[in-house]
Amino acid sequence: MTLHAEIELTRDTFDLSVAFDVPAGGVLAILGPNGSGKSSVLSCLSGLLSPRRADIQLAGRVLVGGRVDLPPYARAIGLLSQDPMLFPHLSVLDNVAFSPRSKGTSRARAKAIAQDWLGKVDAAELSARKPSQLSGGQAQRVAVARALAAEPDLLLLDEPFAALDVGSAPAIRGLLRRVLRAQTERATVLVTHDPLDALSLADQVVVLAGGRIIERGPTREVLSAPRAAFTARIAGLNLVAGTAVEGGLRTGEGHLVAGILADDVVPHEPAVAVFSPSVVAIYPDDDHHGSPRNTVEAVVGALEPHGPVVRVRAIGAGWANGLAADLTPASVAELALEPGSPVTLSVKATSVAVHPATR
Repeated sequence: MTLHAEIELTRDTFDLSVAFDVPAGGVLAILGPNGSGKSSVLSCLSGLLSPRRADIQLAGRVLVGGRVDLPPYARAIGLLSQDPMLFPHLSVLDNVAFSPRSKGTSRARAKAIAQDWLGKVDAAELSARKPSQLSGGQAQRVAVARALAAEPDLLLLDEPFAALDVGSAPAIRGLLRRVLRAQTERATVLVTHDPLDALSLADQVVVLAGGRIIERGPTREVLSAPRAAFTARIAGLNLVAGTAVEGGLRTGEGHLVAGILADDVVPHEPAVAVFSPSVVAIYPDDDHHGSPRNTVEAVVGALEPHGPVVRVRAIGAGWANGLAADLTPASVAELALEPGSPVTLSVKATSVAVHPATR
């Protein structure tokens, strides 16, 4: 069920204008900071908001466009949010059976469908329980089954893992990945803040900022070579903006960041230099070693635990401001780093990729 969406919406001082397509069997992730328009897109697709102008079609059927504006119940859309929103007075089985029953399916057939979906999400043994007897992860499994039991043409996922603990989220993410890969007809739109969700579930991604799409493309390509600061931040990468020049990038302050230019870089056009925190070396300000072409003085702004490493956030003039470097705890201790420590950052040119910037 291919989704085609062109949406224009005005709410108070916020303007949203986006257009995208999701092929049958495809999963599109929508990323963006708070207030960028992600939830508004989902609300327009589901029928909870009426856009100023829109052309939304699902498998050739017009949901919104011209004089058509179908109510939510007539759109054949399933919604899974961070709140499972299960009916507290119904059993798990009856919660899931509610979806096909709402479409006119007989009670016996609806319960058979519900039991089948509970088996698919590894929750068959929960069928007799009430929602109050479920853990967060169990409730979300049931919510997945309920969303899919109605056989929607479009599935909307609104931060489905945000309310789960660190132990439950990977299991539900894996469950959804398995379910989504098993179907080839339904289009899916996922809204998330977590790049891991996008990498795990989506084949395409769009990045919103200020109600506009600033990046789009295959998920791994966008997140491995971001062209906007927000995308780089959520992908855990450093990004320096400037103008493409021979051998790298020239910042607005005139500094050269040496790097390897991508094939689609146009000289003297806006570009970004992208590199991982793991390739940034840190030396005491008076004890710099090595010969990387990119060196810059900075001050340690913050030290943040980041899995097995410590992420050092730098502040300073020019392109050093905001850079991140990953060091082992032993290295941080050996260098006696603390907020306010003057340091020199260095990055090898071969570790820096220069890409065209998002306009």
